Amino acid sequence: MSVEAVRKWHALAERRRRHYVELYRSDKWRRHYSEEAFATLMRDVIQNVESWSRILEGMTGPAAAKAA
Repeated sequence: MSVEAVRKWHALAERRRRHYVELYRSDKWRRHYSEEAFATLMRDVIQNVESWSRILEGMTGPAAAKAA
């Protein structure tokens, strides 16, 4: 997968995270989710962002520069 593709997936994951944070702040999540379901969803969204961040760091960070 190219670095550009990974950046796009990371950006999408960040937008999704911001959307759910806004749902939380506005309290609108209560209309659609139980507290437990929303907490699980938030955990998954945050883990997704962290995963893409690690992949991106691995492709563009100092270790990747040394390998190139």
